[in-house]
Amino acid sequence: MTRAPSPALLDRLARLLGPKGFERDPDALSPWLTDWRGKYHGRTAAMLSPATADEVAEVVRLCADERVAIVPQGGNSGMVGGATPDASGDQLLLSTRRMNRIRAIDADARMAVVEAGVILENFHHAALAEGLRFPLTLGGKGSATIGGLVSTNAGGTQVLRHGTMRALVAGIEAVLPDGSLFDGLAPLKKDNRGYDLRQLLCGAEGTLGIVTAACLRLVPAAEARCTAWVGLESPERARLLLHRLDMAIGAPLEGFEIVPHGCLDAVLRHIPQTRAPLAASHPWYALIELTGTVADDLPARIEGELAAALESGLIDDVAIAQSDRESEDFWRLRDSISEAERAEGPAIQHDVSVPVDLMPRFIADNPHRLAAAFPGARALSFGHLGDGNVHHHVQPPAGSDGSAWLAAHGEAASRLVYTHVLELGGSISAEHGIGQMKRDIFAELDSPARLGALRAIKAGLDPAGLFNPAKLIG
Repeated sequence: MTRAPSPALLDRLARLLGPKGFERDPDALSPWLTDWRGKYHGRTAAMLSPATADEVAEVVRLCADERVAIVPQGGNSGMVGGATPDASGDQLLLSTRRMNRIRAIDADARMAVVEAGVILENFHHAALAEGLRFPLTLGGKGSATIGGLVSTNAGGTQVLRHGTMRALVAGIEAVLPDGSLFDGLAPLKKDNRGYDLRQLLCGAEGTLGIVTAACLRLVPAAEARCTAWVGLESPERARLLLHRLDMAIGAPLEGFEIVPHGCLDAVLRHIPQTRAPLAASHPWYALIELTGTVADDLPARIEGELAAALESGLIDDVAIAQSDRESEDFWRLRDSISEAERAEGPAIQHDVSVPVDLMPRFIADNPHRLAAAFPGARALSFGHLGDGNVHHHVQPPAGSDGSAWLAAHGEAASRLVYTHVLELGGSISAEHGIGQMKRDIFAELDSPARLGALRAIKAGLDPAGLFNPAKLIG
């Protein structure tokens, strides 16, 4: 049973962290007590902002002595309420944003040691200054932090070629629930000392340890890029196109996103200074990106393959970006979908994954299942076809009171979506984590073997339940 922090503990924490690291003013705390979507709201007696891993360790030791729970938080850009404290006010919020140093970039080894509070976009710039690239990006790169990305095993648009955050993490430094500092930053290719704690902490959502730094893999900076926006008939044709390009082009194929016309239409209506890349509308679009060297002659390769796809009727139209600015304009259409969807009105967002070859089937079948169970309900899917990650948004019937419909039917509609995903061998969380939003449905629907193992690991490392309580597995 955790406890509220005593005045004596708060005084000790204030002395330890100083005025920059200890905050109790309600106005200053307010932005950090609500999740990015505005769905979850909490309270805290104080926000703690340590500047070093040693300070984190001392904070944890002090809190552990009094059995006070801690909620770690990075950029507060998560999608499942995983970094929001509860409403009791008893949990202390621990922000990693002051731990914002890039400790080292080793250009020869293509490795960087980066503290948890470094913002992803800033790390991108630092790597590029060394002729390197960190091959993970997402729409929230201007606020997402490295620690949060590690803790949620973030994905993004380059997983097709480079994998999720777990594949890019070569080492981790973290403070464990007893206050001990785990130094696993060395990027060892071989290490058979039992369970891999680095990989265990990646994706643990702050329930097993507070990530303070990570050793991350880098790749050479891309000398050239080529981006195409393709109009086509269906996700199944997009899947066939993906296989065709993967066989013909291979490693330079780095991104393959699919977008329905409904999502593009919402972006064009709600996001200023956006325009459709193609003259005519199509039921679906594929956003394709190649990266490589100048010698790869990417434009000629993609043009040749897409011309053949046009001639065979696999695709219906294509626009190829003629500059980096046009490439960014194409990606802005994709990255603005969530913002445009919010402007459209209330909806339920599902971040799920299925085997890649079954993604078109899920996208085609699930709206019919929803409409049969909930007449008038609509569904829009977009996402990363190359890795099977579907962002599946369920919208209330047109003309209905959207908020009232979601209150009455939203939970059951989500259960229908998740049950379908699990039938196909998929996951109810592809890249955003479980947090508190999916905790109960996860416990209800997922494998007892998986849940039992997760609970045993949590109990073993955090028997008092001090780290991020009621998240992931409760």
